[in-house]
Amino acid sequence: MLYYLLQYINETFDPPGFGVIEYITFRASAAAITALLISILAGPRLISYLKRKYIEPVKEEAPPEHRNKKELPTMGGTLIIFSILVSCLLWARFADPHVWLILLAVLWMGCIGFIDDYRKVVLKIKGGLAARYKLIGQVSLGLVIGAYTWYDPAFSVLLSQTTVPFFKDLTIDYGPLYIPVVVFIITAVSNAVNLTDGLDGLASGVSGIVVFGLGGFAYLTGNVVYADYLNITFIPGAGEVAVISMAIVMACVGFLWFNSHPAEIIMGDTGSLALGSAIAVIALLIKQELLLPVLAGTFFLETLSVSLQVSWFKFTKWRYGEGRRIFLMAPLHHHFQLKGWAEEKIVIRFWIVTLLFFLTSLMTLKLR
Repeated sequence: MLYYLLQYINETFDPPGFGVIEYITFRASAAAITALLISILAGPRLISYLKRKYIEPVKEEAPPEHRNKKELPTMGGTLIIFSILVSCLLWARFADPHVWLILLAVLWMGCIGFIDDYRKVVLKIKGGLAARYKLIGQVSLGLVIGAYTWYDPAFSVLLSQTTVPFFKDLTIDYGPLYIPVVVFIITAVSNAVNLTDGLDGLASGVSGIVVFGLGGFAYLTGNVVYADYLNITFIPGAGEVAVISMAIVMACVGFLWFNSHPAEIIMGDTGSLALGSAIAVIALLIKQELLLPVLAGTFFLETLSVSLQVSWFKFTKWRYGEGRRIFLMAPLHHHFQLKGWAEEKIVIRFWIVTLLFFLTSLMTLKLR
């Protein structure tokens, strides 16, 4: 909203300096600063409120170290979502469909996550929201995003086509499979972030790095000069995605102020499902969803570890009558925890690995 006010002042009165409101870089920086300040300033009051009502129960199957984490308020994802929404309402072009599709994803899955957290911590229902209802929420969001981007002329520049990383001028067309692909990616990525949310600062830190990378790709994709130079498809309006991305990045950084070890608050499913869906939708809108296994490789490895563990356990139980494990515990971060690694070391090393994935994804720009 502040964007439209400043734009009106600039066009009507033409005061010096107000023209910067039209620059993506300025508004992305302003959105980042706003989201960070909101997170840091609103955090203490939210933590104080949540401590009185919403304390996360420790999972019985959690590693021994986790059983010492008591009296930690959950639903901290509400702080992330609030920071993102306020920042984007102030600095983004809200009429742009790229903007409200991403915010729709954040709110949609944030609400699903909130219901799950509420059932666990307030209603004391073990397991929270049943997995099938989470799946219904993810699939329904995917159907809405897929159908809208398929039928809206604003997205007709690419329709169901997408670019393939590491290859020059190679695109694939999903055709009638486009909407199912959108559903799959949103479901997979939101679940992957949810699985990664197990240690202080892990999911928020990794999400921040991944979204920062996507924001960079969005800026390049929305700039006709850079897109032509780097041989990537120019998508009108994709620059607005960079504004939202920077708001998400700094909302995660602001949350880390309180979520770093030892955490004062945890994001819960409210935050992890919202961030996961945002990552998926951003990648889909800028046609970089096939880059996610590289850029979001940490999430991919966490999910893969769970899939391998469950599959191997079931196979060996069928084959030998006794289930066997590949990892000491899945997801992967718990495996290292049981190996004796300190929690802070696991988190920082996962951040480093994520940075390596981020740098590898940048290489795709020059390998086309």
